[in-house]
Amino acid sequence: MERLLMGPGPSNPYPEVAAALVRPVTGHLDPAFLDLLDETCERLRTVFATGNALTLPLSGTGSAGMEAAMVNLVEPGAPVVVGVNGLFGERIAEVARRAGADVVRVEAPWGEPLDPAALVGAHPAPSVIALVHAETSTGVRNDVAAVAAGKGDALVVADVVTSLGGIEVAVDEWGVDVAYSCSQKCLGAPPGLAPITVSDRARSRLVANPRSWYLDLSLIAAYVEAGGGRTYHHTAPVTMVSALHGALGAVLAEGLDTVRERHRRCGQALQDGLERLGLRLLAPEGHRLPQLTTVVVPDDLPGGASEADVRRRLLQDWGVEIGSGAGRLAGKVWRIGCMGHTARRRNVDALLAALAEVLDR
Repeated sequence: MERLLMGPGPSNPYPEVAAALVRPVTGHLDPAFLDLLDETCERLRTVFATGNALTLPLSGTGSAGMEAAMVNLVEPGAPVVVGVNGLFGERIAEVARRAGADVVRVEAPWGEPLDPAALVGAHPAPSVIALVHAETSTGVRNDVAAVAAGKGDALVVADVVTSLGGIEVAVDEWGVDVAYSCSQKCLGAPPGLAPITVSDRARSRLVANPRSWYLDLSLIAAYVEAGGGRTYHHTAPVTMVSALHGALGAVLAEGLDTVRERHRRCGQALQDGLERLGLRLLAPEGHRLPQLTTVVVPDDLPGGASEADVRRRLLQDWGVEIGSGAGRLAGKVWRIGCMGHTARRRNVDALLAALAEVLDR
């Protein structure tokens, strides 16, 4: 059965991605692959809205981008302010702690946005201020632009894993110093890569000999930017880069503004439909993500079913997969993705019809 994946994970691939995945594998030092890598990096600059030279897909999922940002920017004992209003803010704080930071947490209840003024004012001289733009565990959008506007001498690190390609991300305009994402969500490629972009300002403060050789951005930059005289760093995941190249090509061919509008319309239709079913949305209006909707699990599930029973029946009977709650929200919410190729009105209608049947509403 073909399944409709509407959780927070991989979306259905664009045809360009499927074609890339079945092509014969090219060597990772082959000039043809290096040309494709260069073009992939240029496409990423467009999607990130940046001119940063150091913009590339890291080998690893979105959490590899998170770790790369922290180990390359954090000196032991450095004060790092981290916004925490969901699971991935928690993860940034933990990764920063392991990198040796003196972590200053600025918290908001899960399901509520962070206060930009509280982040900016949390420490008189932080080296880094880090936050999640689109918190995947709660469906809440945090105001990265406002934080970056008041950053002072600090470097701003933004997790745009769930936002890149789905809602506006404007790295240069906002003044974000490092942003990292993933390949599988709104960009529509399979998981396995972490696009990252690093400003010149951040590059001037990269840690010498960071605690990870594999994620040492200075070494990776030497490889990516060396042109024909590239210095070997590690074996690049050729097929995955090719798939991301295809996904970015599809997004840019459709038009980035058009893709974002498609996400907006589908997210709005989904959220309106869920409320018509009498379901309550977790994130407050004005901070809801169109591409990731969190729904509070109702108390009156039919037949004494659990929330997991509902997800199981959707998958088994309807071929529709939605995500469970994560972290503190486990068992309390469903996470419904509407992203990448999946952000189509027909998929929204299919999900709403299936959910109405399963919930007997």
